[in-house]
Amino acid sequence: MSKRLLDCTASEIRRFDKAQLLDSIAGCEGRVLACETIGITQPLLGDITNAEYAASLGADILLLNMFDVQNPVIQALPEVPAKETVRELKRLTGRVIAINLEPADLAAAQAANSGSLWEMTPGRLATAENALLAAEMGVDMVVLTGNPGNGVKNDAIIQSLQEISRAAGDRLILTAGKMHASGVRGEGGDTILTEQDISDFVAAGADMILLPAPGTVPGITQEMAHDLISQIHRVGALAMTAIGTSQEGADADTIRRIALMCKMAGADVHHIGDTGVPGMALPQNILAYSIAIRGERHTYHRMASSINR
Repeated sequence: MSKRLLDCTASEIRRFDKAQLLDSIAGCEGRVLACETIGITQPLLGDITNAEYAASLGADILLLNMFDVQNPVIQALPEVPAKETVRELKRLTGRVIAINLEPADLAAAQAANSGSLWEMTPGRLATAENALLAAEMGVDMVVLTGNPGNGVKNDAIIQSLQEISRAAGDRLILTAGKMHASGVRGEGGDTILTEQDISDFVAAGADMILLPAPGTVPGITQEMAHDLISQIHRVGALAMTAIGTSQEGADADTIRRIALMCKMAGADVHHIGDTGVPGMALPQNILAYSIAIRGERHTYHRMASSINR
């Protein structure tokens, strides 16, 4: 059995293959924190990437949103060749790196979000080509999901999963699901994810299933999340609950309550979103979430462990 991720040093994480990393996450028993950040916005600290900031607050997994594998940009990252962007971020943080890819219709998504932060680009599509590029860049995990308004449907996630699993499933942890409705009527609220969806995602190659955290999307209660996560575990996958509703910018007490509901529901990985302010969650909320699910000892151990270990 692999060493638990929350105890691992940067050099140990670098040596994990896909199977070892999944085993290491599972061994943490619900104490893994994934922080989503945006690299194309101005970093909160100016000359330090948002991902580095999140890592300094205890994040185990850095999930890069709006990351275009064909034109990678992370503001404040030291200048490196484009293909080295992810490896440079790994060098600076010593963390597991994930990216979002979206099974969207490019033209429809571009029209829906034209001129906004969320406007779709070809390098963010959930295609086998983009997944292979991600793997070659050093990405550990891809999350097939949808940003606001991009119209990502569950059947599109299944199709992309099948293609990506065939092309790069042995190199990447494949996570699939939705943090919110992504602009799709009929796939929101308590219908955003069903037990059948879970079975279909896993059959298509998913290693981990993403679902909204209780208290975020209307209708997602702790009981419902627990039932869905029980199904996820029955079919042999891991579960990641997500705050994708800008509540990463709520007060710390709200964050703690969501964290404990996710813990009671059975989450293996806890995700906190990227728009407390555009770019990342409020720093105090990352810290509050980490302490709520694993206490100060493990939080400060992650924060203090040197990337040179």
